[in-house]
Amino acid sequence: MALTGHQIGVLRSYMQDLVDQAAQEDEAVRSFGFRSDPYRPDQAISDLLAILDDRIESEGLQVGLEEEFLHQMWTLCNDAQPFIKEQVWLQSNLGQAGPVGAANGPDGSRARVRELTYRALLAFLQR
Repeated sequence: MALTGHQIGVLRSYMQDLVDQAAQEDEAVRSFGFRSDPYRPDQAISDLLAILDDRIESEGLQVGLEEEFLHQMWTLCNDAQPFIKEQVWLQSNLGQAGPVGAANGPDGSRARVRELTYRALLAFLQR
């Protein structure tokens, strides 16, 4: 179930959109003095699959993604869950103040969790 370079490129674009969106949301929450609820890698994967579903419906053929791609990604993401969980945990605990998602501080923000999760997913897909 290997992905093409084009598919990975489209995925990277969608992932970056989600990270950017999360950074804006994190900033808005902080600017009002609130704290976000903890955010986990499995939620980041769910958000990615949701945007894939939406974008495949709206622009799939235009960007070269077919409907089967969503099912393929769903399967790959399920297979990658243990790897992603381990990688995010390792990256978030290497010399940082606490685990990602624990307090949603600068390193536990929704954007940071998404960034680490998607980096781990891409590593899984490319190995």
